[in-house]
Amino acid sequence: MNQRLSFTDDDLQKLTEWDTPTICNGLELVCPERRAIGFTTRPLVCLYETMSPIVGFACTARVRAHSPDIDSPESAKKRRLDYYQYIAESARPGIVVIEDLDDTPGVGAFWGEVQTNVHKGLGLSGGITNGSIRDLPDAAANFQLLAGSVGPSHAHVHLIDFDTDVTVHNMTVTAGDIIHADCHGAVVVPHDAVAALPAAIELIARREAKIIGAARSDGFNFEKLKAAIGEASDIH
Repeated sequence: MNQRLSFTDDDLQKLTEWDTPTICNGLELVCPERRAIGFTTRPLVCLYETMSPIVGFACTARVRAHSPDIDSPESAKKRRLDYYQYIAESARPGIVVIEDLDDTPGVGAFWGEVQTNVHKGLGLSGGITNGSIRDLPDAAANFQLLAGSVGPSHAHVHLIDFDTDVTVHNMTVTAGDIIHADCHGAVVVPHDAVAALPAAIELIARREAKIIGAARSDGFNFEKLKAAIGEASDIH
């Protein structure tokens, strides 16, 4: 990437220590204006539910599967190779976000045994799509997928374009955005929030510990809850 980054590789890797809901909690403090935007808002199928969170720079693409590609086979092949070159030359760590443009996304799966192995081989950590995935037992190991559905066929799936803005389950992504994802879904992390998130998450954890500790204590009741909430609010 050409832009000057406000964080280091270690800052980015640090974010994998927390699940995506915790990252969303931290973002509520670091950039409260994004409290209700920037994350997936519908359920996604997770290929590896117990896999650690992934974080990386977004690559983007759009596909269709319901109808055949109207371009010539030569043009379609060139677009596909151009896409792979784009993926191969993108920033690392990388996550590809693919929007299925069909009226009913998921008719045909872009992701399966071949594509997971190709993208993992090119250095990506995972993929996110509102479309479908297939070949689940044969997918590349430790290559995470979040998808709108699971299906048996790839139908007429083909690339429309890439390196453009995409939207997956109400999460709008621009190429180069930072994406954090796990079994809960995905969220865009603004570049200037990456380095600030650990301190915000630690603060939230200390506040929550007061309430959780009280709730787990003997004789917990409303008065103890009220006191714990007051103590939590005093932590800065």
